[in-house]
Amino acid sequence: MQESISLIEPLMPSVENRQLVNLASELIEAAAGLNQSVHPALRQELGTLVRSMNCYYSNLIEGHRTLPRDIERALNSDFVDDERARNLQLEALAHIKVQEKIDLGLAQGSAESAARICWLHEEFAKLIPASMLQITNKSGDKVIELVPGQYRSGEVIVGKHIPISAAAIPAFLARFERVYNPERLSKISQIIAAAASHHRLLWIHPFYDGNGRVSRLFSHGYLTEIGIGNSLWSVARGLSRNVEDYKKFLALADSPRWNDLDGRGNLTAKGLIEFCVFFLNVCLDQIKFMSSLIEPEKILTRMEIYTEEQVRLGNLLPNSFLLLKQLWLEGEIPKSRVPQIVGYKERQARTLQNKLVESNLIVADSVRSPLRLNFPIAVAERYFPSLF
Repeated sequence: MQESISLIEPLMPSVENRQLVNLASELIEAAAGLNQSVHPALRQELGTLVRSMNCYYSNLIEGHRTLPRDIERALNSDFVDDERARNLQLEALAHIKVQEKIDLGLAQGSAESAARICWLHEEFAKLIPASMLQITNKSGDKVIELVPGQYRSGEVIVGKHIPISAAAIPAFLARFERVYNPERLSKISQIIAAAASHHRLLWIHPFYDGNGRVSRLFSHGYLTEIGIGNSLWSVARGLSRNVEDYKKFLALADSPRWNDLDGRGNLTAKGLIEFCVFFLNVCLDQIKFMSSLIEPEKILTRMEIYTEEQVRLGNLLPNSFLLLKQLWLEGEIPKSRVPQIVGYKERQARTLQNKLVESNLIVADSVRSPLRLNFPIAVAERYFPSLF
């Protein structure tokens, strides 16, 4: 007999909860401030760096440590010889490619849909090595072949949590879609739903493996859909840096209703509220963290210190920072303006520009395209301390 849909209730905390409403309001303001603080032309390159950061922290949650430099090598199709390390590079690359499609608006299905959830799983799983699709049960006596994008066909146990039966997954996800559809929710409710849906998707546990990663990518897409998330920040960083609390609050929200004062659903309403408070606080903290990193005066000071070091080492010409500063302020600059900005004649200005290109600090899409800043991982820690 298939389980009753009521087993997953409540799907949403009360929107009258003052703490959640206040957090949602703060998120709206903080997200708008971050979005306005970055020139649109900078978002492409910053987004590339943040996606690398996101996959780094998402991998850490899975217990997979992939060094930032190895992630950057993977982006350049430069893979290490060691099979295990190479597999982790490919896993990181898969995550980045899926998130990039979300950031570019190329993901399939609406943000809350079962179609999106399956697409996330399929897109990621089809890009990783075949050996990573073989799942062994805890006793080690059974190997399950993970099929990208397909729900599990059998039953599982996740720690102390026993997810719903495989047969019930489509019905529960249909209910999930209806409740979390952003078009049916107010702005405040959308933000609370972003937190609640993260837990409830993990509670359903639709796949044999990859549910955690899919849930984090799902949340990134959902937050983006409702205008809070974007390519400039990552909830995965905050979840990874608070991983014990993350696991604690996930488990808390898995619990049955505590008592007669704990809502009317099968699951604890208070536990869900506590998870949502934790999740939204993590989002707010990460937005504030990125906002502080890219505050103009601070980021320009860090860029100047790094650039002047490179000048003293003979890697860059004096006045290189003048060009980098202007690129940060304007987003992109025609190459014809470089001599005027750096105070050099055309030939020397071209040499300065070429050295910055060789150092991977600036880029242009073509010979005639304007210049933009670039943020390679090699300088990320100098420009953006504590990012990784």
